[in-house]
Amino acid sequence: MSSVLVPAAAVPITVTLRRQPVGGLGLSIKGGAEYRVPAVISKVFKGHAADRTGMLFPGDAVLQVNGINVENATHEEVVHLLRNAGDEVTVTVEYLREAPSFLKLPLGSPGPPSAHSSRASSPLFDSGLHLNGSSSHTAPSSPPSPVANEPKYEKRWLDAWSVPLSMARISRYRAGAETLRPNAFQVVALDGVSSGLLQFPSAQEHAGWLQAVSANIGDLTLQTMEMTNKCCSPCDQVVHMGWVSERLEEADRSQTFRPTFLALKGPSLYVFCTPPVSILDWVRAEKTYNLCEVLFKVDKPQLPDACCSRASLGFWDPDFGDQGPHCFSVQVGRGGSHSFSVELGSELAEWEARFQRATFMEVQRTRSRTYVCSWRGRTLCLTVDFALGFTCFDSRTKNVLWRYKFSQLKGSSDDGKGRVRLLFQNLDTKQIETKELEFQDLTAVLHCIHSFMAAKVASVDAAFMDSQSVTRKFMHSS
Repeated sequence: MSSVLVPAAAVPITVTLRRQPVGGLGLSIKGGAEYRVPAVISKVFKGHAADRTGMLFPGDAVLQVNGINVENATHEEVVHLLRNAGDEVTVTVEYLREAPSFLKLPLGSPGPPSAHSSRASSPLFDSGLHLNGSSSHTAPSSPPSPVANEPKYEKRWLDAWSVPLSMARISRYRAGAETLRPNAFQVVALDGVSSGLLQFPSAQEHAGWLQAVSANIGDLTLQTMEMTNKCCSPCDQVVHMGWVSERLEEADRSQTFRPTFLALKGPSLYVFCTPPVSILDWVRAEKTYNLCEVLFKVDKPQLPDACCSRASLGFWDPDFGDQGPHCFSVQVGRGGSHSFSVELGSELAEWEARFQRATFMEVQRTRSRTYVCSWRGRTLCLTVDFALGFTCFDSRTKNVLWRYKFSQLKGSSDDGKGRVRLLFQNLDTKQIETKELEFQDLTAVLHCIHSFMAAKVASVDAAFMDSQSVTRKFMHSS
């Protein structure tokens, strides 16, 4: 499925009816303000005025009659206005998605009750507007037809459009806000076409459609990645990409959220406002970060976290209600950080796994990274090497000052600015040896050390790294 077909969003429409000598307006209504519901069209009689417009259907709520607002009018007031509105009647209606149960609007509407019925005019019963004069429950005369006594009507979509799912995004939250829409979401295509708000009657139906649409978007994204990778070198392949919601903090410390497109490609994490649709678009990213120097972190839902305050619901709801939110952060150099959330727990698990894979691939491709540092006025260099571990040498003479394996690192501490203290165990004496260094961007160095050590462990024991997945732990515990 490459697109989803949705009905046009329910919007008021205005229709002009010409009262007929035989059959009147050709419709019946139920409901009224006394029942805290609007007056709703309950029947449209085939071949008569309302039916001939092709725009009025059972389930349409009457909002205005000849420009007079009747949303808060009683049943009898609406009937009176329609009956005495003259030969030309203008009505404004809007389709009522969840009609009250007493309206009983099946696809096949039975004919009106017999004229001999003893029921009095009531909001719970049809008030026919198909005859001239007073309200009646008598069926209008219809053109000869084999089914004239049992006309079949159903709600039709007057307008529908196709929403392309390739590179589309799903949102369950109100635009820019932290309010979760219950049992509802919208689909927004790459070109901005929106499905409008899709409301579902139950959590099960909502979850089913959300999973189905999300899965199709994911499949189409994979196809786009495959096409992109055909034009890229082996060391610059797209590993994963997709839409997330980014939390932004304003100057007044208020929080807003915006859709952001992330991509893991080659050595970098790309942050886009809009998805790249051509090779040239990749140079237009809003931000890029080297994967070795960033840290991916799943925000645990049970901890008080600003991102996860968007809902007080569980991480994975066993009753089909994947309510979320599912948050993660990306910590970058110089203490910077981005906070993101995705719609489904499965999406979070995918981002965690793909981020890990992309980082490990970059570590194994580069094999080593060297950073300029200093200690007591002396300019040094620290190399983090996938095979050798840590090597510190003089930047001018290139003389090696010390070298340790990754397994010898037993601890570290820093001052939160630029100075770090590394604690290594001497293999011969078993004593702890302390090395202190200063860096211009300490955060990037620490993230790089973390990436190389994690990749080293994964190369030896991949199963251990899989067992450390925060997302999988919560999925299994749920």
